[in-house]
Amino acid sequence: MLDTHVHFWQFDPVRDAWIDDTMQVIRRDFLPADLEPELLANEINGCVAVQADQSEEETHFLLQLAENHAFVKKVVGWVDLRSPDIAERLDYFSQFGKLAGFRHIVQGEADVNFLLRNDFKKGIAALGKHGFTYDILVFPHQLGAVLEFVRQFPNQKFVIDHIAKPYIKDGYFDGWAALMQEIAKHENVYCKVSGMVTEASWQSWKYEDFLPYLDLVTFSFGPQRLMYGSDWPVCLLGGSYAAVKGIVDQYFAGFTSNEKQTIMGENGANFYGIKTA
Repeated sequence: MLDTHVHFWQFDPVRDAWIDDTMQVIRRDFLPADLEPELLANEINGCVAVQADQSEEETHFLLQLAENHAFVKKVVGWVDLRSPDIAERLDYFSQFGKLAGFRHIVQGEADVNFLLRNDFKKGIAALGKHGFTYDILVFPHQLGAVLEFVRQFPNQKFVIDHIAKPYIKDGYFDGWAALMQEIAKHENVYCKVSGMVTEASWQSWKYEDFLPYLDLVTFSFGPQRLMYGSDWPVCLLGGSYAAVKGIVDQYFAGFTSNEKQTIMGENGANFYGIKTA
């Protein structure tokens, strides 16, 4: 059982300015010691730590945590994929066995076609040499660029974070759904069932709010390309760890035990290169 999407940080009000006054519950440090009891209580054996800050210092911070805590199985870090020195930086980072791949906070980029810029694509093209993965973090209005992007890299392992953050609170569906179905036709692209409660109404969501979105990604990607993630501690804005996992557990309750094991563990382990006993 694997949680493929958690964050750790030592809160800095300048660096972490995205955590604004509406997010008091997460305006503090969150470290492995805070997460471990939640994982144990929810029968999760390990996690993947994903970058929240765009710096190489962040990558080293997460790698150090992973070295010190065996249940942090892999790290998705950050490196400047647009750098002219990207090949050398990736050669350097290839020495760290717990580093699975990288992510860029594309959702925060004003350029809707950021993913399609030549300097960024050069960085993506360099990942394959070392078998690094890439997490795609976008909003629905950027999915058109995602479709063009994944078409150009058929051999790169991609995963879409947080089902591409559909605006669940606003009932936004059709535009997101059409593009997600097209993206899912590319078999090198996976999807994390994560980050949903923060796209719904934080205080008043109900399980039924998520059903159309879960139906769509399950139909499009199938159990073989879905993976569970909590998005802890960001998820605490909308509910406890148990409540967030409960949405996924309830939805997949009727699936076969093999399908559930695939979604809740095996897909993430295979994608990120985590050895299982």
